[in-house]
Amino acid sequence: MSPPTGGFPGETGGSLEEIVATLREFLKGSPLPSVSEVAQRKADPFRILVSTMISLRTKDEVTATASERLLARAPTAQALLRLESKEIAELIYPAGFYNTKAKNLKAMAEALVSLYGGRVPEAMEQLLALPGVGRKTANLVRNLGYDLEGICVDTHVHRISNRLGWVQTKTPEQTESALETVLPRKYWIPINELLVRFGQTLCTPLSPFCSRCPIRTLCPRIGVERSR
Repeated sequence: MSPPTGGFPGETGGSLEEIVATLREFLKGSPLPSVSEVAQRKADPFRILVSTMISLRTKDEVTATASERLLARAPTAQALLRLESKEIAELIYPAGFYNTKAKNLKAMAEALVSLYGGRVPEAMEQLLALPGVGRKTANLVRNLGYDLEGICVDTHVHRISNRLGWVQTKTPEQTESALETVLPRKYWIPINELLVRFGQTLCTPLSPFCSRCPIRTLCPRIGVERSR
């Protein structure tokens, strides 16, 4: 896929290097995404896997506290497997879909123990075979737990990449593939954290804060119908 017109480096947008540098400067001192905070404290693939599974459709502040409660009781796959699904659900409440996540977490722990001796695999295919694990979760585990290249695309990365004109895609999966063709490899790991922080603070899904955006003169604002 060729880079679309309008922002990569684009006819109406700014260059990637300029956009990334501007966002990094602007976001200095802002809170890290909850999973990045977990990884910063200890880059343990199991802790990252658990917190990422909890984070899906859940606010960061809830993810952070729920992850710490569960990991304090179950710091390993073996310990997590010993907990009942009901107890896991109580520990991660009020995370979104906590009952479903509890069942997936227990099933994931069972798979880790039976197949890998409790160790989180680093291969994408093996991660995707675990219960409750999709491409976003697998990529984040590989990025933060093993420092392996891959582009973790969540709703923020998908939305903002399209607004900037870097890609023209309809799903996060399509965005991941498209970004692999246009994004320099040095940005594959850090782009998720950067765009998540930006998406949480300014480039929101509805009515983004374009008037306060540090890259407003560099962004073609594709698809933005209303802003603040």
